[in-house]
Amino acid sequence: MNTAKILFSNPPWWQEPSAAGEWPRAGVRAGSRWPFTYPVTTPPDRFEFGSYLPYPFFMGYAATYAARALDVPVIFRDSIALRESYDRYYAYLEQERFEIIVIESASPSWGHDQKVLREIARRLPHTRFIVTGPITSLGEALLEAVPNLQATVRGEYEKGVVKAVQGAGGVLDFDLLTLEEMNAAPFPYFDHLYAYRYCDSNPVGQQYPHAHVLSSRGCPFKCIFCVWPATMTGNDPDGSGKRFVRHYSGDYLEAFLTELKEKYHFKSIYFDDDTFNLGDRHVEKVCAIMRKLQLPWSAMCRSDTSGWHLWQEMKESGCFGVKIGFESGNQEVVDKIVNKRLNLEEARQVAHEIKRVGMTLHGTFTFGLPGETPEQVRDTEHYISLLPLDSLQRSGCAEIEGAPLHALSQKKSLPAYPAARLDDHYIRATDGQLKYEQLACE
Repeated sequence: MNTAKILFSNPPWWQEPSAAGEWPRAGVRAGSRWPFTYPVTTPPDRFEFGSYLPYPFFMGYAATYAARALDVPVIFRDSIALRESYDRYYAYLEQERFEIIVIESASPSWGHDQKVLREIARRLPHTRFIVTGPITSLGEALLEAVPNLQATVRGEYEKGVVKAVQGAGGVLDFDLLTLEEMNAAPFPYFDHLYAYRYCDSNPVGQQYPHAHVLSSRGCPFKCIFCVWPATMTGNDPDGSGKRFVRHYSGDYLEAFLTELKEKYHFKSIYFDDDTFNLGDRHVEKVCAIMRKLQLPWSAMCRSDTSGWHLWQEMKESGCFGVKIGFESGNQEVVDKIVNKRLNLEEARQVAHEIKRVGMTLHGTFTFGLPGETPEQVRDTEHYISLLPLDSLQRSGCAEIEGAPLHALSQKKSLPAYPAARLDDHYIRATDGQLKYEQLACE
């Protein structure tokens, strides 16, 4: 019988100031579709609530799945949520002496994460590593990057980690949960230490503490920069394959959300699906559950994947706001660079409908796309001025391993993105926040 002691770890990620007078930067990794760093005003080992801090969905689900499947000690430690220092983190590992440590990584943090794993291997040479996340798109090359790396698990990693703990090694390919397995799986990891730390202040109207929840996995759309549908819930690195969506059942969601309300007393729910409102039936199902729970809620949506009448239904069931990804205000960019399949004029009309029914609206836009011209950027700024937004996110287009944008950098052209090109204006960057700061300065 395997008696390994396993840690699911989201390690610290800090960057020292690059110049006098600047703040240090902290990173967010697991739970973020585009890991990035941003300036913070508090030092390591001092947590203050309010900064963006996503719940690490895949890690939370995999931790409870492994605990049930393996019947061995499984520990969850989110050092990003703890805001802990490296010294405190390494001291904890030396005290606990885990046989196996599972981490999730992606291009923006991988250079940093390799150093962390090497330091753990130096201090604890008996510890084996399992690496998961978008960075596993590197395949065999990843196995040579750090010592004691037993396995890399591609895609969402519940079943893959169990196989690795049971002795499998090397590159473990996609083995996603079936719909039946997904709805029979244990709820993701929560406890009273971490539950109240996660924060996303948008859309406007959040009531804290709030729970970050998935009501589905996957997205059928193929935006050039989007990571999880290409690397975690599907294997489609160049946008030429078929992508799938699996919805949690009403029974599963109601039981899970009821537990979150009764055990942790959350005051609101944020559905952070890749696309929450894929189909009227799913939206109606969630609305019915939220009416029972009597909790305010919000969601990440598209403007065109459910009927207009459902915005009113969402509002009446407690939805106070939604996020909509517009990405650009130029139709050619949306169609031929991003490949979002979104009619911008119709999206503008839906934005006004969302405001008419009384919900807040958060819009997201991506700058620095490959092939985007200055004139098209000005179109985006004009389009933003036409929208009734309560809040707004401008991001730099990040190139993450395994997403179509990264495939473009290797192949130079992709059929699904005919206007995407790596011209002199394009800035390659894995950290979208740093890229946007550079674009803003220019």
